[in-house]
Amino acid sequence: MSKTETTQPTAARSRRTALIGAIFLMATSAIGPGFITQTTTFTAKLGAAFAFGILMSILVDFVVQMNIWRIISVSGKRAHEIANAVVPGAGYLLAALVIIGGLVFNIGNVAGSGLGLNAALGLNPKLGGLISAVLAISIFVIKRAGLAMDRLLIVLGLLMIALTLYVAIVSGPPVGDALTQTVLPDDIDFAAITTIIGGTVGGYITYSGAHRLLDSGTTGPEHIREVTRGALTGIAVTGLMRYLLFLAILGVVAGGVVLDTSGNSTAQAFESAAGEFGMRAFGVVLWAAAITSVIGAAYTSVSFLLCFWPRFARRAVRSEDRFMSWATVGFIALSTVIYLLIGTAPSALLVFAGGFNGLILPIGFTILLYAAWRRRELLRGYKYPVWLLVLGGVVAALTWYMGVVSARTIFDYLAG
Repeated sequence: MSKTETTQPTAARSRRTALIGAIFLMATSAIGPGFITQTTTFTAKLGAAFAFGILMSILVDFVVQMNIWRIISVSGKRAHEIANAVVPGAGYLLAALVIIGGLVFNIGNVAGSGLGLNAALGLNPKLGGLISAVLAISIFVIKRAGLAMDRLLIVLGLLMIALTLYVAIVSGPPVGDALTQTVLPDDIDFAAITTIIGGTVGGYITYSGAHRLLDSGTTGPEHIREVTRGALTGIAVTGLMRYLLFLAILGVVAGGVVLDTSGNSTAQAFESAAGEFGMRAFGVVLWAAAITSVIGAAYTSVSFLLCFWPRFARRAVRSEDRFMSWATVGFIALSTVIYLLIGTAPSALLVFAGGFNGLILPIGFTILLYAAWRRRELLRGYKYPVWLLVLGGVVAALTWYMGVVSARTIFDYLAG
């Protein structure tokens, strides 16, 4: 067998692993400590009716990710490069927003990892956060950082699903009522829907999987089918985890337990459902959600950081340069140092970052849709599906409304 023949299967396997890694990077980035807390709060408030909010978040996720994965992979350019090509300077704005939001959220992610190890093993939260950050950093220090990241994300993603599925089963949720209210809810809370969409689709989360796919070399119209399958699989994995977590909490609420939403209500729900094991399982789920979000936020934010160092951008693709790995290490280290100095993740900072997330989604999404509609040369002449553009336009209008809400949140934060 020739060297060329042996290299081709290896390259194909690496691309498949990267594709699965991109799926789990997108999915686990969307399921961080914030999402876990939000799901518990809204399920305690709305009960089975919150299933409709979960469905809406999945539908919006479908439209956003199907468009963004396709546009970025076909063009072979990162989101900020496309934005700069469409509106000069827009890519720098988008990159700045993603980096700022990603840094602040990463402080919360490190804090979440510390709380997870505290619940699972009884470790001091600061020590747990430091240990988790060191583990995340070690992924990017080794030579084949991309492959190591992909494999860790896959393992932790599956672990989160398995543990949450167990708690969802033992909590005994009213599945029939939940399925009915997924499409015919007794109550529709638009504030809850807006919040959950912003927390699972906005900010760096929007671009995490697509940028990982780009760095693996899966670009061009010839890969459109595997990119589409990957996006659909990622959305399915994310949707499954969201719905399982909702069912786990719903079973506890429907059983008559009143959750204290001012405290750690998710831990209370898991412990009520499965006793001591439930508490430990919650700790592992929270830790896995947090550390994968640490990795996702750092990796994606640094991929936008390349906007300000264009000479590294081409070399970073296919791991030809260590700049991106070491920049990611620095990003995680900075987030951890700030967390250790502050001692916690201030809720006001997370609200501020949430507002940024709400602004990032409509700005970036609208520009990318415009590129698909009017700038076919950026997509290498690829004829973009009209139905995706139409659905994208509808969702873009919704995200602009959410952006207005986010702007008010930021204003209230600065004013108060």
